[in-house]
Amino acid sequence: MAKCDEGYRCDVCGENVSEITESDLYLRYVIGHVDPETLHTASERHIGCNPALAQFIVDDAFKPIFAAGEFDKRNLDSLYVAEQQKLITRGWRRLCELVGSEESIIQYPLPEVRDKLQTRYK
Repeated sequence: MAKCDEGYRCDVCGENVSEITESDLYLRYVIGHVDPETLHTASERHIGCNPALAQFIVDDAFKPIFAAGEFDKRNLDSLYVAEQQKLITRGWRRLCELVGSEESIIQYPLPEVRDKLQTRYK
């Protein structure tokens, strides 16, 4: 069976990642942490299965997640935390906008990420 027929399994918990709003891979793509050339080969996991990233989503519609240990945002530089919260929350909100959308996958990333990609691939 083709991977697209099987769905995408979380590398952490083994369950299907069934919604784009649950996808750590697409969140990282939208915020520019995954190159479009490697998107199809990158590992998938639920956002909640990656607390080091998920902890930066600050939105009433997203249940807060806390990372343990050294990567807990409460142990990190406050300026860095503020920047990451802004970026990653915007990325998650972008995923929410994409639900049911007909947009091309190349349009998924945030505007500044698309601009960088266009410059890079010219």
